[in-house]
Amino acid sequence: MGKYLVAGCSSGIGLSITKKLLAQGHQVVGLNRNMPDLTNELFSFVSVDFSLQEINLPELEGPIEGIFYCPGSIQLRPFKNLKPSDFINDFVLNVVGATILIKQYLPQLQLANEPGIVLFSSVAAQTGMSFHSSIATAKAALEGLTKSLAAEFAPKIRVNAIAPSLTQTPLSEKFINTPEKLNASKDRHPLKNIGSADDLATCAIQIMNNNWMTGQIIAMDGGLSSIR
Repeated sequence: MGKYLVAGCSSGIGLSITKKLLAQGHQVVGLNRNMPDLTNELFSFVSVDFSLQEINLPELEGPIEGIFYCPGSIQLRPFKNLKPSDFINDFVLNVVGATILIKQYLPQLQLANEPGIVLFSSVAAQTGMSFHSSIATAKAALEGLTKSLAAEFAPKIRVNAIAPSLTQTPLSEKFINTPEKLNASKDRHPLKNIGSADDLATCAIQIMNNNWMTGQIIAMDGGLSSIR
């Protein structure tokens, strides 16, 4: 079994990915500000704050089969109310953090047989939505990073991203914390539902295990970006 890094391992999609990998017998190194409520001999945790422009990451030895970068933000405000610092903060968390992590462990990825990287974008990166200008800008940059690294790292390391719509996680709780909000969010999607952390984690691991896919942005959005 292999060793995987999961950034943003403490809740939501990252926690679900971590649990699924551990259930499959893989070793997982979790990176996040707060330690998850998780006990497993195959799991080790390091406190890391990916919202900072300078990050201290642990030294790891041996091959790393894959990296999942899950940290993200949902900052939805009118453009007139956003400051330049809001754009910078979203960019640092969503893009710069991913680049620092990948750069640190690129040598270990190259030691693995069929390594991969899975990043997380957003449906808003390619579908214009009001009040999403800051996060959409950051996620669009992340999609550019995905394709650029996929080209540069081929044929050794595969790099893909998932672009979800609203997913039921602690990060999105304030948008669906009443029956009215939840039903309104469901009705926006052709499948009349919103995603779950388990949906996204299952997709992420399938992509990681697919050795004939790289440079792709996979929409997991209930059909929101493609059908009406």
